[in-house]
Amino acid sequence: MSITAGSPEFKRSNRALFFGGFSCFALLYSVQPLMPLLGQEFALTPAQTSLALSVSTGALAVSLLLSSILSDRIGRKPLMVAALTVAALMTLLSACAQTCNQLLFARAALGAALGGMPAVAMAYLSEEIEAKSLGLSMGLYVSGSAFGGMLGRILASVLSDFMSWRVATAALGVAGLFAALEYWRSLPASRNFRPSEGGVAALVAGLRQHFRDDGLPWLFALAFLLVGCFISAYSYISFRLLAAPFELRQSVVGAISVLYLIGIFSSVWAGKLADRLGRRGVLWVLLCVMLSGLLLTLLNSLVFIVAGMALYTFGFFASHSVASSWVGRRAHAPKALASALYLFFYYMGSSFVGWIAGYLWSHAGWPGVVALLGFGLSLALLIALRLRSLVPVAVPPAALAAT
Repeated sequence: MSITAGSPEFKRSNRALFFGGFSCFALLYSVQPLMPLLGQEFALTPAQTSLALSVSTGALAVSLLLSSILSDRIGRKPLMVAALTVAALMTLLSACAQTCNQLLFARAALGAALGGMPAVAMAYLSEEIEAKSLGLSMGLYVSGSAFGGMLGRILASVLSDFMSWRVATAALGVAGLFAALEYWRSLPASRNFRPSEGGVAALVAGLRQHFRDDGLPWLFALAFLLVGCFISAYSYISFRLLAAPFELRQSVVGAISVLYLIGIFSSVWAGKLADRLGRRGVLWVLLCVMLSGLLLTLLNSLVFIVAGMALYTFGFFASHSVASSWVGRRAHAPKALASALYLFFYYMGSSFVGWIAGYLWSHAGWPGVVALLGFGLSLALLIALRLRSLVPVAVPPAALAAT
């Protein structure tokens, strides 16, 4: 029996998943505005400081696949609660790091722990929420992620500006522990989950099945490009705004993450729009919005840079909401593995593109970063146009319109 819109369970599950997305992304991305400070303390180049985020997203990407197997055995909720708790503890540990290697170890462990959260949450929603409300629930989860990414960055920037990056990191770790407690308290137990004992053999069979699908591999590639471009822009816009001619304070630069509020709106709005009009007709338009925002940031004006980042953020969260719910609707069992593959490529894109963008920043500045990200988004747009001709999967008539 699925959870229906308007029911107490629907409200509890959406509240819990909002908190889960919030905590996961606050802990993961709070280090992003601190990269210039970490570079000063540990004498690192911009490309090297990007490892503080890249090792987390890379470890998370690998952990996602293993977590999908584990969640198919022990259930969704226990693994997600454990993931959030361990990630909060690793955040507290990273605040105590005395060397770069210690920091990177704690950040890698944090990423590995969070592998038990995003894909499993997507699988939980796909299993438990009625089909006609899945886009809305997925949008609410993504909006929680956006809010967490925003507030984590802002708090880290403000606290580090007036105190230190260690105090900022420790404060977020404590907040993460409280979020894990609320998640455990509010999330309804699974009704439609059925344990699987397939192990590695089932993983290989599932990989083969999902990569044979006409649409899923394209959605995986889209995830790689989307997040790689988005995270890289937010990583290196900080370096640009801290340098001449803008020379803004750390806390002011961190405040640009307020634009994530636009993502909170756009993810829910796009989820509803996709439920009504279909994903294939919406996705490519959202990517055009994202690309337009990126080009605006080339102008040497703070007003246009902020406006460009606003459009960029709107387009990203809306696109991610549509693409991630498309995976949930299109994939057959094992659904957790399909979600894990989407997010595997999602976070590998963050690690790889972010690292390459660091070298381009060092050698060609912001125009070099924009050239890389513009190329990536152009490829993403071609994929979205390719998906417009995708034949829908065989689903019940009531769910067909959402596919």
